[in-house]
Amino acid sequence: MDHASVAASSIPPVRTGPRNPGDAWVEGDRGRFWGRFGAAGVLAWDPARGVLLQHRAVWSHNGGTWGLPGGALHEGEDAVSGALREAHEEAAVPAGHVDVLFTSVLDLGYWSYTTVVVKVREPFEPVISDPESIELLWVPLPEVADKELHPGFGAAWPGLRERLA
Repeated sequence: MDHASVAASSIPPVRTGPRNPGDAWVEGDRGRFWGRFGAAGVLAWDPARGVLLQHRAVWSHNGGTWGLPGGALHEGEDAVSGALREAHEEAAVPAGHVDVLFTSVLDLGYWSYTTVVVKVREPFEPVISDPESIELLWVPLPEVADKELHPGFGAAWPGLRERLA
C-alpha cells in the first residue's frame, strides 16, 4: 500500500457512548450545518508532501468529496483546540508535530467554521481512525483543486492556498 494514502479497510470498530451535545445540526437562512457550537478543521501542510485531505465517507454530509479532518466543536471549546482534537480523532494528526500558522473563519452569524492551518514540523503518517473517511491522502498544493472538493473547502481553498504561498 502506498504510504501516502490509507485504505478504508483500516477502520477500527465504531466507538460507542454518549454523543457530545455539540453533535447536532443548526439551520438558518444560509443553510443547514453540522455543529451546534460551530465546527473546525485542520489543514495540515507539509512542504515536502502537500496538504492532508480526507476523502469523506459517502454517507456523510457532502459525502464522497475531499475536505479536511474536522468536525463539531464541544461546548466552550476554542476552535484551535477543537480542530486539533477532531484531526487527531479522524486522522491521527499529532498536535505535538505541528505548528499553527493561522486561522480562517467563515462566520454566518448562527454558525461558524474555523480552518486551522498548521505546518508539519515532524512528519507523520495519517491513520483512518473512525468511519468518516474513505481515504486520507497527502496532496501537492497544485493538485488540490483537481480533486472533487467539499463545497465549503472548495470555496475557501483559493484564499487558503494564497496565504500558504
